[in-house]
Amino acid sequence: MTPPDRVPLSVLDLATVREGHSSADALRGTIDIARTADELGYQRFWVAEHHNMPAVASTAPPVLMASVAAQTATIRVGSGGVMLPNHMPFVVAEQFALLEALHPGRIDLGIGRAPGTDQATAAALRGVSPYLTVEQFPEHLRTVLALLGDDRIDVGPAARLRPTPVAESYPEVWMLGSSTYGAQVAAALGLPFCYAYHFATGTDVAAALQLYRAGFQPSPRFPEPYAMVSASVIAAETTDEAHYLAGPSRVMLQSLRTGRLGPIVSPERAAGMGVDETFPGTQYAGTAEEVVADLDALVARTGVQELMLAGTVFDPATRQESLARIAKVWGL
Repeated sequence: MTPPDRVPLSVLDLATVREGHSSADALRGTIDIARTADELGYQRFWVAEHHNMPAVASTAPPVLMASVAAQTATIRVGSGGVMLPNHMPFVVAEQFALLEALHPGRIDLGIGRAPGTDQATAAALRGVSPYLTVEQFPEHLRTVLALLGDDRIDVGPAARLRPTPVAESYPEVWMLGSSTYGAQVAAALGLPFCYAYHFATGTDVAAALQLYRAGFQPSPRFPEPYAMVSASVIAAETTDEAHYLAGPSRVMLQSLRTGRLGPIVSPERAAGMGVDETFPGTQYAGTAEEVVADLDALVARTGVQELMLAGTVFDPATRQESLARIAKVWGL
């Protein structure tokens, strides 16, 4: 059990595809990581939505979530997140209502506003629909909430729709964000908020969380604000080994910034590619004790109620070992 002075830990995974391996290998790796997180006592296991990226096999969160939830026991399983402008609200509500019916009390619906891809791919996802635009995000979010049991929201004719015939429970809906926009939306609707600090380190996380808490309007499920931040971490036996294992994450971040996308490279290959070791592919890399000290400082600085651990590595076994090292020192 987590000590009372430490917040729960959760896991974010992208089902990353490594060089010389297939998407099927990546998805099996995600299942293995999820099982490990479940056994270690992590709170949640979320999977991302990205499209048309050689390094990411997690394109359809509800599909992957169904497999993860079926092969784990108690950990909450969710989306980190569903990019709502890519999907019709009723479809999202149906998918997550079905997941909740299959795994009551274990499903999270994390919702984001970004496309999760480039503009051309986003256009391919949305087709010619005039209803799938970023401008309609607030309306579509409210529709999803209403369809999933939020009686505060009047959505007009959509109120006659039933995502599942006889719901006994509903998934927990989260607002995700990497700016103050998501924080303000979450506050206005009384939703828990997850700040994507693992890739938004250049923004002011404290300012976003301050806006969230100051503007929070209580909701039936969350009478008080509940905030989580994500951080990218790798824990290894030594600091040098952790920085070596973080090499693939530095290469991936550089490839994203240059548009030269490819699968995840091995640590050996990354070491020979000449990427500056100060390049921030992973925020916290070191021994478990060093990583936990950094995470403790992040909690103290942000005042969050939960942390979500991201991390790009070449081998899923490396991720499992890292999570186990952190869990032991954290006291899960």
